[in-house]
Amino acid sequence: MASSSTANQHKKTLVLGLGNVLMGDEGIGVHVVRAVEQKLAEYPPAALVECLDGGTGGFTLLEPLQQAARVILIDAAADGNPEGTVTRTTPRFSKDYPPTLTAHDIGVKDLLDVFYIQGGGPEVVLYAITIDPKQPIRMSLSAGAEKAAAQAVEQILTELKAEGTASAIPL
Repeated sequence: MASSSTANQHKKTLVLGLGNVLMGDEGIGVHVVRAVEQKLAEYPPAALVECLDGGTGGFTLLEPLQQAARVILIDAAADGNPEGTVTRTTPRFSKDYPPTLTAHDIGVKDLLDVFYIQGGGPEVVLYAITIDPKQPIRMSLSAGAEKAAAQAVEQILTELKAEGTASAIPL
């Protein structure tokens, strides 16, 4: 029987974007994961990376989290930083996550607590992107969020390349 660390070596890195694309910049995590997925498709093989539009999925995301060796989570935040700030952290519990903006906040934090309580062992990296919570409802990103999303995509691709899961990407 293979040890769990040996089994995890063959699992994928899950790049999970969260947010509601109907709420403008609040959907930035989904926009970022879609851009990462598109970039990875241009430079196969990226077989060790799975991109997932998590939307506002809540507990339906527990299984993909459990099946990943590593998780890169992208979400909008109202964390007091200047708008457009991209912050990379490795939070361990839901209390370590910055405030997010919609109803998925409770679901994601509860999901991660359940994940950790059930023995979720992979590293979870969070890219929190600071947005203005007072924005008009629209399906596109503001100019500032577009710039921050591009920065997050570049950082995530660099991280994937450095860990060897997407080594074919020219940076």
